Amino acid sequence: MSTDGFTTCLWFDGEAEDAAHFYVSVFKNSGIGAVTRYPEGAPQPAGSVLTVEFTANGQKFVGLNGGPQFTFNEAVSFQITCEDQDEVDHYWTALTEGGGEGGPCGWLKDRFGVSWQVVPSRLEEMFRDPDPARVARANKAMMSMGKLDIAELERAYAGE
Repeated sequence: MSTDGFTTCLWFDGEAEDAAHFYVSVFKNSGIGAVTRYPEGAPQPAGSVLTVEFTANGQKFVGLNGGPQFTFNEAVSFQITCEDQDEVDHYWTALTEGGGEGGPCGWLKDRFGVSWQVVPSRLEEMFRDPDPARVARANKAMMSMGKLDIAELERAYAGE
């Protein structure tokens, strides 16, 4: 039995190594691990990248170049909890760079089609408030935003 937890496998169409290098550049506590290559007679050209292991923000991943059969969608996303607006801005900018696109309520897709939620920890605290009116105001403000703005969320939460 393994005691190493689990590894998230991301299916790409020839972009696994590029994606791994991109994610390693965006997140702290990251690095590239082993790279395996397709052998002769495989469904992809011999010598092309089959898998690349990488760590992003301390989380283990493997990028698999499996082909065009499967693509990413919003049914699975990675949530990044941010301590302040600078962190929100950093991840939003970095992950939308090079062809990514912002979405509603702090969601975005990076240039590889992977979905992310860039969420300030303060919003999570607001949503746990026992006062339903404050929660509703914060929720309404969030629903009107793309990239989340903590100061604007605070104003709505406070009823200003």
